[in-house]
Amino acid sequence: MAVRCARYSRARANPFTGLGLNLERYALEEQTLPVASAEEIRDTVTVMGGEDWQLWLQALQAADCLAPGVQTVAYSYIGPQSTYPLYRDGTIGYAKEHLHSTAEAINLQLADIGGHAWVSVCKALVTKASAYIPVLPVYLGLLMGVMKEQGLHEGCIEQMHRLFASKMYGTQGVVADGHRLIRMDDHELSPAVQVAVSALWAKLTPQNFASMGDFAGLKRDFLQLNGFDLPGVDYEAPVNIKALGELQP
Repeated sequence: MAVRCARYSRARANPFTGLGLNLERYALEEQTLPVASAEEIRDTVTVMGGEDWQLWLQALQAADCLAPGVQTVAYSYIGPQSTYPLYRDGTIGYAKEHLHSTAEAINLQLADIGGHAWVSVCKALVTKASAYIPVLPVYLGLLMGVMKEQGLHEGCIEQMHRLFASKMYGTQGVVADGHRLIRMDDHELSPAVQVAVSALWAKLTPQNFASMGDFAGLKRDFLQLNGFDLPGVDYEAPVNIKALGELQP
């Protein structure tokens, strides 16, 4: 997915240039999203749109593997206007629009068994994919700091717990807008959060970024996703490569 996001992060109309985070060097560097070709737009929709989702549900329904009242949910992102040039107005955003429209089609497909299809619009999260979208990690680092200060921060696990416990299977049932979108980005897009993020972003430079937001937390989360920087692990301990190679499943 990280390779996909790096490859398919393209602008749709005009190139976008801004400061991006180089995690390897832990430095801010100027990055540019080039304009996508028509082929790149099609490829992005194929890889990151809703086609696979619909094909899976069609196959499961044809094989009579879906229970009455089945619910299916896909994950998406919209973000604030400040990120539109690098996400929503880019090729990934185009693919997400396709995903959203696919939810409507799948919902109709499942109607005869009382099923429903939803899209969870998540907050910006540290994942192996999001870290490779040009410029977006800068916004994410600032956002993490602000949301932690305001007591609103959620990692991937906390976000999914709230989704299923409160927004899908809580006492109110599914809590969605008129477009079948479950807005898990409600805390991220609150005015108090966005005003604070924008104020930090306006002052951000390659020289001061480490003292703003929570870029250290972003880096730590990313490393831990890949098995590094975990408490209690001795990364300097010798490893018997031969013994590992002889292990059997």
